[in-house]
Amino acid sequence: MSTQQPGQLGPGSQPPPGPPYLPQVAQLGGLPTPNPDDIISGVLLAFFVAGAATHMTIFQINRRREHKFIFSVLLFGFCMARIAALVMRIVLASRPTNVSIGIAANIFVAAGVLLLFIVNLLFSQRIVRAYHPSFGWNRGVTVAFRFLLFSVIALLIMVITTTVHSFFTLDMAVRQKEREVALFAGTYLAVLAFLPIPIVITAVVWPRDKELKIDKFGQGRLRTKVRLLLFTSTLLSLGAGFRIGVNFSPRPITNPAWYHSKAAFYCFNFVIELIVVYVYAIARFDKRFHIPNGSKGPGHYRGLNTERVDNGRGDEHGDGDVEAGNPAGTEDGHRAESRSSVQKPAPGPEVV
Repeated sequence: MSTQQPGQLGPGSQPPPGPPYLPQVAQLGGLPTPNPDDIISGVLLAFFVAGAATHMTIFQINRRREHKFIFSVLLFGFCMARIAALVMRIVLASRPTNVSIGIAANIFVAAGVLLLFIVNLLFSQRIVRAYHPSFGWNRGVTVAFRFLLFSVIALLIMVITTTVHSFFTLDMAVRQKEREVALFAGTYLAVLAFLPIPIVITAVVWPRDKELKIDKFGQGRLRTKVRLLLFTSTLLSLGAGFRIGVNFSPRPITNPAWYHSKAAFYCFNFVIELIVVYVYAIARFDKRFHIPNGSKGPGHYRGLNTERVDNGRGDEHGDGDVEAGNPAGTEDGHRAESRSSVQKPAPGPEVV
């Protein structure tokens, strides 16, 4: 959202050259210029490259250990989308009249963050299933979470379509409708970014069935996972709320507000997202939020399956001795069965 150019059409003036046309309202971040945008974008670019390398390295190491954790790939993909957006912005700073580059930059900025929303939404689902296994694995609840995930795809299509088309029309009626679609999509996504917070808090404070154990998963304490998810969701909600607030308060391109500044653009987009990327990497979310492969019901997060339930007792860290993806007869399966035939030692201290 950074392809505007100073100047606004006045009465009797000729239509702007195009299509595509430059927008006539102030955009978040303004028109990029070599100084300071190239420097800022270059620094952020280096951090996102390091973040992408970190999460892909973690994924490859885990994959060789048969430790499946697809969320590392999602954060790698998010970092790559941000790298593309920053590269586009650097190019646009040198070619400010190239609207096509501006369109591509807008799309990458708007679309990339959706991956983080999806990650946090799925983590909140795991928290619900851990605290309330019967409710969390209920078919209705599962369908509700799937609806939210698929709605993100629908909104992404809406945002891309309206964003691109808005650069190719001067019809004010059409632009107004596209603006309404963009405001709806932005508001929905802001709610989606915030949604893990009430979901997790409700799951923690809602009275549990005393007959059911908490279905712990991954390494570390469950309350640490809750705090980590609340922290990242709060940051993402702040960024999403700021962006939609800016869209609800349009200003002429000749009179931008403080919230259209470059500092606001970089801080409420890239800096916030960098914090989330590195917090998850440093906290080793690949270990904390990992669940056994093939988990399909209550008890599976603790490594229990429907054929053998150890009286509600399982591995305190949630990885379990029996991986759902390791059937009996395989090498891993034999090791799992031999371990289950002997008494487990008392669990050691948990990872905080």
